[in-house]
Amino acid sequence: MVVGTMIGAGIFVLPSSLAPFGWTAAAGWIIGGAGVLAIAKAIAALTIRYPEEPGILTICGDILGLLAGRIMAWSYWVGAVGSAAVLALVAGEYLLFLVPIEAPKGAASLIGLTVLLALTAINLRGIRDAGRLQVATTLLKLLPLAFVIGIILTLAVTAPATYTASRAVPFRADALIPMIGVSFFALIGFENASLISQRVRDPQRNVARATIWGLAFVLAVYFLVSMGIVLATPAAVLRSEGAPLAAFTAAHAGGWAASAIALFAAISAIGALNAVVLLLGEVPFGMVRDGQLPEWMAPQDAHGIGRRPLVFGVALTAALIVLSPWSVGELVLDFLLRLTTSTSMFFYAGICIAALKVGIHPVLSVIGIVFSAVVLYGTGTEASLLGLGLMAAGVAVHVAIGGRTTPRGTVPAM
Repeated sequence: MVVGTMIGAGIFVLPSSLAPFGWTAAAGWIIGGAGVLAIAKAIAALTIRYPEEPGILTICGDILGLLAGRIMAWSYWVGAVGSAAVLALVAGEYLLFLVPIEAPKGAASLIGLTVLLALTAINLRGIRDAGRLQVATTLLKLLPLAFVIGIILTLAVTAPATYTASRAVPFRADALIPMIGVSFFALIGFENASLISQRVRDPQRNVARATIWGLAFVLAVYFLVSMGIVLATPAAVLRSEGAPLAAFTAAHAGGWAASAIALFAAISAIGALNAVVLLLGEVPFGMVRDGQLPEWMAPQDAHGIGRRPLVFGVALTAALIVLSPWSVGELVLDFLLRLTTSTSMFFYAGICIAALKVGIHPVLSVIGIVFSAVVLYGTGTEASLLGLGLMAAGVAVHVAIGGRTTPRGTVPAM
């Protein structure tokens, strides 16, 4: 769940985004990785402290208050809708790349919509089928990344001059925060295991382990893949490359690599989309089980899932996909993509504040709060204001819903 969500479509284009940063990207990964691991440690510790809770959002709602918990859940759910639309469109674009014909306008959107509906049907059958698909897609998406890492390590041994001939951009301290802001979107998702604690056996052990070790694994993969390509390719060339992994593997392993990378990039996006669709139902469902939302918002169906918010979220996602071939759809998707990053920082800061309030890892919690503020600053004023606007809308939703439906500490066994 953690690895499969974090490794979506971002890593397949990230090296191009990092090309202007050069060696600054290496320092950014190290500093950013430390900040994210501090947040992950707070998440793991809260899960260990409150294993009976459905997920990290209900934990934060109990610690910080109903209003804070609902705002965090609302922001996360809306951001998930935007992420799902982007992932579906990316999957459609990559699958369309494999078809050797000139496709009409909107073909990628139609393919993406088909993928979304198929994944929705799987998730509506229950958590077990969705989990099996998640495992399969995660294993498949790691194959091309392992291949790229193999090329990078081979070059380091057989042709080390490759990494000096490209003359990567030198380190610049003033570019460090913008670089972390650019790369952070690719790291969103390390908290997903903690959002579905109610579905996991022995969450004190397994959720905490998945969060920390899953994040550490992805950070290592991202560092090796992105920095290997950035240092081996001239910045001017890499900056204009829309499919950097495909271009890199084609240059060092042959032209067949472009199609192979496109196929696995589609699989990667599909796997991440499957996890997001699952969360569209799980986040409200967990809040309902804890009494933080009324039951009518996510009643449990015969398969044990929150069908209503899942279907509603998918419907909103489908609307964005259908609109995407026209400018209005592109504007909405761009808005939600930027909003997802900014609201994620408020979400992570809220988790660290909750950990700090109950005395869990105070030093790491403060580091997580400061890091969230730094990344939020790096995303820009507009994105920050968008996040605050969404939180204000969450206050209105909170007032309309009313108070708790059950007392704290009365989560029914699942």
